[in-house]
Amino acid sequence: MKILIAEDEWDLAEALKLMFELQKYNVEVVDNGEDAIFYAETTPYDAIILDVMMPRKNGVEVVRNLRAKGISTPVIMLTAKSQLEDKVLGLEEGADDYLTKPFEAAELLVRVKSLLRRPTQFVSSILSLGNVQLKREQYLMETPSGQVSLNNKEFQLMEYFMLHQNQILSTDFMMEKVWGYDAECEINVVWVNISSLRKKLASIQANVGIKSARGLGYQLVVEE
Repeated sequence: MKILIAEDEWDLAEALKLMFELQKYNVEVVDNGEDAIFYAETTPYDAIILDVMMPRKNGVEVVRNLRAKGISTPVIMLTAKSQLEDKVLGLEEGADDYLTKPFEAAELLVRVKSLLRRPTQFVSSILSLGNVQLKREQYLMETPSGQVSLNNKEFQLMEYFMLHQNQILSTDFMMEKVWGYDAECEINVVWVNISSLRKKLASIQANVGIKSARGLGYQLVVEE
């Protein structure tokens, strides 16, 4: 599980990072709202812990921005404020939970675990982007010009791209989610399957493509 902590009190951020790492979470830390948005847009996280009072964009602005871009990663907001209206505003903008400082670290850990156990939101059996439809029940990719079957790994990759349309997916992320870190295969298996997907998209005249982001990963985009 991968968590982003956005907290400008560095001592607190480091303490939280250590706590979650001891629980075997993969943790990244930023100290301002603009970086929080950039990281959340470019890396799929399982949960985000977001301080309200941060420089360059506050936590409410961050969660509002993420939800407007279709990023539905669960968010727990932290703040020194205890007024009801502050909690309501954060939740109305798309936060999933709220914790007022000072808090017990164990309570935050329990809340994160609770969020991660919640059922994910309903996802249609057909995912769409541009003129492409991914039919999840049949492992088919279709446009008005035709359709093509996907093997299991191609389908899983395309599904992750469709579900994270606004995000760049790293090679390591795709390797972990589709093959698993314990799989006995090399990282280039990701590149091979992406190449195959690109050919299949071209074969049905798709107006979407898998673009490389140098040093970051890949993103599914609608082509001009």
